[in-house]
Amino acid sequence: MIKVEFLGPIGKDPIYVEASTLREIASKLNDDESIAQWLSSSAVAVNDRLVKDLDIVLNDGDRVSILPPVCGG
Repeated sequence: MIKVEFLGPIGKDPIYVEASTLREIASKLNDDESIAQWLSSSAVAVNDRLVKDLDIVLNDGDRVSILPPVCGG
């Protein structure tokens, strides 16, 4: 299982999904409108490493973090 966590203002509890790539996770997340609105503007990390390639292979126990843009001062 892959843990998907949503940071900052997304306000969702982590979920666990079966997936072998980030592309599969993105497809599942796009089904939830409250999450889908954040995906195009968010960074993504796998096991605390920022990634951009949706075809990255995931392994059981990996953690995917969705990091929305934030403003601060």
